[in-house]
Amino acid sequence: MTPNGSSDVHYLAFEKPIIEIERKIHEFEELSKTNNMDFSEEIGNFRRRRDEIIREIFSKLSPWQRVELARHPHRPQTLDYVSGVFQDFIELSGDRMFGNDRAIVTGLARLGGRRLVLIGQQKGRNTKEAIACNWGCPLPEGYRKALRKMRLAERFGLPVVTLVDTKGAHPGVEAEERGQSLAIAENLEAMAHLRTPVICVVIGEGGSGGALGIGVGDCVAILEHAYYSVISPEGCAAILWKSESAKEEAAAALKLTAGELLSLGVVDAVIEEPLGGAHRNPQEMFRILGEWLAKKLDELLAIPIDELLRRRYERIRKWGVVREEPVAGGSAPVAAGPGPS
Repeated sequence: MTPNGSSDVHYLAFEKPIIEIERKIHEFEELSKTNNMDFSEEIGNFRRRRDEIIREIFSKLSPWQRVELARHPHRPQTLDYVSGVFQDFIELSGDRMFGNDRAIVTGLARLGGRRLVLIGQQKGRNTKEAIACNWGCPLPEGYRKALRKMRLAERFGLPVVTLVDTKGAHPGVEAEERGQSLAIAENLEAMAHLRTPVICVVIGEGGSGGALGIGVGDCVAILEHAYYSVISPEGCAAILWKSESAKEEAAAALKLTAGELLSLGVVDAVIEEPLGGAHRNPQEMFRILGEWLAKKLDELLAIPIDELLRRRYERIRKWGVVREEPVAGGSAPVAAGPGPS
């Protein structure tokens, strides 16, 4: 079942070996219903075999295949998490300057007994929704809307949770005319100094400044099969290889997978997804993320705000640091790669 309740199934190319065995499972389940026969043993065997195949496939995913997973049409989006993880959500719309950008959803919510402000990027499930949401590419009014809700959270002492899922900020002329770069820059500055705990989670795509505009916090986490990058693999391939066909090579070069980002210090935590990805079991993904967020909120809320801001500042200052190590057999330093010092 997909997050929006549809029974339609979409398989990525590398998931094709799973199709036949899931067809068998479905056939035996239908036989059990229509003929009132017990095929539980056969179904159980097929399910175990299916899980083995999934583990084998997912243990060898390439960076590009992880990008495909992050873009899976049935992958849970922000509004799915709103209903699946949080309670009592009240949407707060508009930036009080231009309009309401549906690519960014903001509002008040609860997680268990904790009150918080929730900010997330939304792509839309179908063509109509995607057009309304700019395909998840926020406009300046979206970032200004998010900033207003962050200020509201600060005023009332509420923690902020952001869910990042965008290919990038809207690239259109109208976005530039309304101050796209300034809106993102103001968010970066504000989030660096916001006097309330901030947790950011990349749930799908984390594309460039569009993601960073709601991605600065005390803890930045990423789901296991999401990605976070300065540019999309296609964009990188077009610039460096002069051809979008080099997207798989670009994905590998960008070091954009969750494990690579953790080792580089770009993210602080990788949140495990259900077997086969969040799209295969959204309800389990909601449970996992909800429990992780509850624990992390408790940790951050226990830290005095001045200490929290000091740690946040130190964390931000580590981004882009290059370690220098001596060259073997010589005295000249050589860059060892980005990451925390």
